[in-house]
Amino acid sequence: MLIVAALALSGVAAWRVAQRWHPSTETYPAQGVDVSERTGAIDWPVLKGAGADFGYAVATTGAGQRDHAFLTHWDAMAAAGVRRGAIHVFSFCQPARAQADAFNTLVPRDPTALPAAIDFSYEDGCADRPDRAAMVADVAEMIRRIESHTGKPVLLKVARAVEGDYRLTEAFRRSLWAEGNFMKPGYGARAWRMWRASDVRRIDGVEGPVNWDVAVAQ
Repeated sequence: MLIVAALALSGVAAWRVAQRWHPSTETYPAQGVDVSERTGAIDWPVLKGAGADFGYAVATTGAGQRDHAFLTHWDAMAAAGVRRGAIHVFSFCQPARAQADAFNTLVPRDPTALPAAIDFSYEDGCADRPDRAAMVADVAEMIRRIESHTGKPVLLKVARAVEGDYRLTEAFRRSLWAEGNFMKPGYGARAWRMWRASDVRRIDGVEGPVNWDVAVAQ
């Protein structure tokens, strides 16, 4: 029983350390968060003081879903002096052109904003998997339309499984936002520009766990 109790306490301690962990700021000076309405309440000035240099907020998902907290986050980041960017979550079940138009309709033009990000990951509610040629053509149209609106090359946030199936980083010369909890990611046809390093971080200014990211200069 004592051994079991000791192991349980060790597990709790390790989890608390994991919740507070982030990559070294000496190695990665630019660190920040990506959020959505599911993140919960955020005090952006407090979060900035705790080390968030930038923030990305989900704006749209698919062709018809707006994140209810996006405009609140968008304005609050600017007011707090946090560099801001917007995310579109791609749907494999809806036309890419309509998705791009939904994003462009909601996200204001802002020449000072960070590059828009398109998030490619598999969701349980959508089983469609187009062939690679069709997927690349759709993504090319989406990129063209969003870049025309924002005036900047997009950032491709590609999950490992999607990259393995579609090799999007081979098809498009755009910066990669890769994922890897606690470990630097090693997938994609080019070096990542952004790394989601943790999706469980606890930090002042955020009600619950938050996605923590680091960025490197090109």
